[in-house]
Amino acid sequence: MREGIHAGFLGGMDVNNREVAEVFQRIADLLEIKGEEIYRVLAYRRASDTVRSLGESIEAVWRDGRLEEIPGVGKAISGKIDELLRTGRLEFYEKLTTEIPPSLIDLLHVGDVGPKKAARFWKELGITSLDDLEAAAKAGRLKSLRGMGERSEKRILESLEALKLRQTDRILINQAWEIAADLVASLGKLPGVEKAEVAGSLRRWRETVGDLDLIAASSDASSVMNAFLSLPQISRIVGRGETKLSVELHNGLRTQLWVHPPSHFGTALQYATGSQAHNVRLRELAKRSGLSLSEHGFMRQDGSEITCEDEEEVYRILGLPWIPAELREDRGEVEAALEDRLPKLITQNDLVGELHSHSDWSDGSCTLEEMVRAAQAFGLQYLAITDHSQSLGVARGLDVDRLRQQREAINEIQQAVGDDIRVLQGIEVEILADGRMDYSDEVLSELDLVIASLHTSLRQPRHIITARLLKAIRNPHVDMIAHPTGRLVGSRDPADLDMEAIFETAAEHQVVLSINASPERLDLSDVHARRAMELGCLLAVNTDAHHPEHLVLQQYGVGVARRAWVESGSVINCWPYDRVHQWLRARG
Repeated sequence: MREGIHAGFLGGMDVNNREVAEVFQRIADLLEIKGEEIYRVLAYRRASDTVRSLGESIEAVWRDGRLEEIPGVGKAISGKIDELLRTGRLEFYEKLTTEIPPSLIDLLHVGDVGPKKAARFWKELGITSLDDLEAAAKAGRLKSLRGMGERSEKRILESLEALKLRQTDRILINQAWEIAADLVASLGKLPGVEKAEVAGSLRRWRETVGDLDLIAASSDASSVMNAFLSLPQISRIVGRGETKLSVELHNGLRTQLWVHPPSHFGTALQYATGSQAHNVRLRELAKRSGLSLSEHGFMRQDGSEITCEDEEEVYRILGLPWIPAELREDRGEVEAALEDRLPKLITQNDLVGELHSHSDWSDGSCTLEEMVRAAQAFGLQYLAITDHSQSLGVARGLDVDRLRQQREAINEIQQAVGDDIRVLQGIEVEILADGRMDYSDEVLSELDLVIASLHTSLRQPRHIITARLLKAIRNPHVDMIAHPTGRLVGSRDPADLDMEAIFETAAEHQVVLSINASPERLDLSDVHARRAMELGCLLAVNTDAHHPEHLVLQQYGVGVARRAWVESGSVINCWPYDRVHQWLRARG
């Protein structure tokens, strides 16, 4: 993060979306510590999320006078963005940082420390940083506060140590699902548990997860919680109430277990799934009907209760069809549900082909035949082998002679497997630093499928790298763009691309944009994929498999597509082979 943001300034013009989003994220955190109403906090959080994932430059939107067209950006927020981009500073944020030390935000990453407790530590003990908190805990000063004790102090010290061990406070979605699936399986076997489900951001298929939320249906919450604590994955208790247990796993991941009677399971699951902004919208709908909605159920004005055993009943009472968890981000899903225009979301069963895979001819770990047989066993109708092109030496890219030899090998395998699965020869061709393709047009024309990719020079200036990608999209032999932004989730920022121009050009030339299902990439993101679809782009969900086991990664790409409101008709590898073949032939 640029130092100026900490001090309340953006270092001059030419500001990127991430820097603006950081300012609004910090405002939201500081307002929450200050104790502001949740609606105000959520407004800034939503503005931060929207700006961070905007498909075009925030400066371009600002210059065009379109700030209020951004979802979640009203007059007040747009005014602040305008001030920030005009002056490089924001008076509201600067004033807030004089009232509340910005370093208090770091305390919110410590287990057992929420906004209220962080504010108390600051006001009563003068703690403003993680170092201050650790020193105070070690000196025994925390237990002097009302409501704190030796055990609370010890938990905070343990959480500080766990925080040091974690490189980040969020983990990739595949890691989270693996941990959660194991816990849910164990939870479902405990005495008295009738149902067990994953909730929270993981159920919404967010690309990274900060903690886990699990829901169990049981008439004996206390016994289930006690039994859950005996599981080998549990390290320590963070907090416990009548229906909620918060623990830390040995891997440092925080996990909440909610236990409700079966008759309350629907509202509990809906509440714990979130998102917070979506739940606020549902509570507003309930209020209009003279009801209040909580995790326990609906309450009428006369004090009588309506309980819901399943989520469908929760939404029915609100006059809505059931809204899939992936859509619950307050991005128009409630309005769409009210108007009966929710999309019929893609499912993993809709995918019948894989159009991006690698073999040991380049950097894959298995032979052509092993990859084809695995795809066949996986139930796919077709598989494209798309090894790397010659300039990507680190991936043992194919020169022209090896590429033509591979064609012969693929033909032999096709004969061996018959018509049960169709094998295409493609290439993942490198877009060179000057925008040229790594092969001549003559060579590209020999292939069944051409995927163009950026792997190098990803930090080029915006106008240069955008022009590079646009040149590839306009090449008549390019059929698809893989992982367009080049990001690696949590470790490498996306290239600074004009995504709006890329989407418009891809739609014009009907070049497919691929959602890379590898959890380290998930590129396109959900926000980008939705915008691409709105502009008429064709999409694909591909695993970029380098090993047969990678085919199961489909589910993560589907999760992105579902969050993007994508239906199967927009995804070309949901098409049967004959349609894909005809489409490729029509492209020449």
